[in-house]
Amino acid sequence: MQNFDVVVIGGGPGGYVAAIRAAQLGFSTACIDGYVRNDKYSLGGTCLNVGCIPSKVLLQSSENYAELTHSFADHGISCENPQIDIKKMLARKEDIINKNANGISFLFKKNKITEIHGWASFKQADSGKYIISVDDKGIQQEISATHVIVATGSNSRHLPQLATDNINVLDNEGALDLNAVPKELCVIGAGVIGLEMGSVWSRVGAKVTVLEVMDKFLPAADEQAAKELHKNLLKQGLVIKNGVKIGEIKNGKKKVTINYEHNGEQHKLEADKLLVSIGRVPNTNGLNAEVVGLKLDERGFIVVDDECRTNLPNVWAIGDVVRGPMLAHKASEEGVIVAERIAGQHPHFDFNTVPWVIYTNPEIAWVGKTEQQLQAEGVAFKKGVASFMANGRALGLGNSVGFVKMLACEQTDRILGVHMVGPFVSELISEAVVAMEFMASSEDLARIIHAHPSLSEVTHEAALACDKRQLHG
Repeated sequence: MQNFDVVVIGGGPGGYVAAIRAAQLGFSTACIDGYVRNDKYSLGGTCLNVGCIPSKVLLQSSENYAELTHSFADHGISCENPQIDIKKMLARKEDIINKNANGISFLFKKNKITEIHGWASFKQADSGKYIISVDDKGIQQEISATHVIVATGSNSRHLPQLATDNINVLDNEGALDLNAVPKELCVIGAGVIGLEMGSVWSRVGAKVTVLEVMDKFLPAADEQAAKELHKNLLKQGLVIKNGVKIGEIKNGKKKVTINYEHNGEQHKLEADKLLVSIGRVPNTNGLNAEVVGLKLDERGFIVVDDECRTNLPNVWAIGDVVRGPMLAHKASEEGVIVAERIAGQHPHFDFNTVPWVIYTNPEIAWVGKTEQQLQAEGVAFKKGVASFMANGRALGLGNSVGFVKMLACEQTDRILGVHMVGPFVSELISEAVVAMEFMASSEDLARIIHAHPSLSEVTHEAALACDKRQLHG
């Protein structure tokens, strides 16, 4: 039996990063992962294989097509009868997935991490060691570990009354593998996956209707920012209905029929494809948590403290399988932090400075408190808002919708939240994250020189606006 200081269960963005950091710190480390794609084991978890990375690949491809067909004429660039090859678009996506998965394997070899494929489960705890059983397509092996990091991620939540076949009724995986553009796509759920994948297929010709149970659009985001995104998505042709009650759904041979109630009226929608994007659930099935007494909550999440420790000594859990936002970068940071805590270090993690991004066009990104949260908490604040409309770089890109909003404490001027809608705000939000981590004030950012012309100048203007001294607005 092989023995390791650290065994990581799960090779997604939390697990593989935890394994690399543990190995860097001198621990003998193994990472067990059972994800299979196209009949081959593929590291990277949901994020790389059927989530963050492939969705961004398709978003970029579809955006290029949309710009060619709608926007490039403004630049003096014309093309008669442009075509899109969906199979080639998907092949490019697969190539990028494979390159990244192979890259993780390379990093494992470089850091002398033992890569084990198969499905892992706890077998027993014995004299300070944990015995882990691994099922590799029917072939069994056992390994032991002093420390175990559970990073098994999450799975798509499905509608209880409807089977997901990934032919007509899709989850995120099926939405990434459509080999033709559906004439009509219905999306249930106006969250990250629903809006991003709805955008992909809308840009290349599908009529997309998004049905959302919640009364408000993107309630987790700042209300002003959410309204700006909503307005622009409607302009692009997406139909978005909030406050919907989903009724009977029938999966026919050629069409999916969705019955729903909206504003007190009954509706029936017939779609070629239905994407169900109603959230995700922790992937703890098959871990045999009960065998060793690993504590789960009523929703299936592994119970951890602020340091990602479980109720068992030397067993840790990170990422989507524990509390907190289901974000790949949150999982990766927790992976690093746990490895360092095993080594006796004391790293820092602040949930309030975790950035959020949705890669629609325009993009939306935020960090910290929303205006509505501060009002509910009775926190006195000031705000500065600056538009991309007056930004030379944004105008040159042909993408000048949106704004940056900065919220700062009225007494101390410390930045409490930053909310952005516009071009490449997924990149711009990092400045706000760094500022908040260093407890910066709006005055600090207002006094920093930003390159001209650049999109970051809008962040600078928002900081200036907190003190009512915006220069270009």
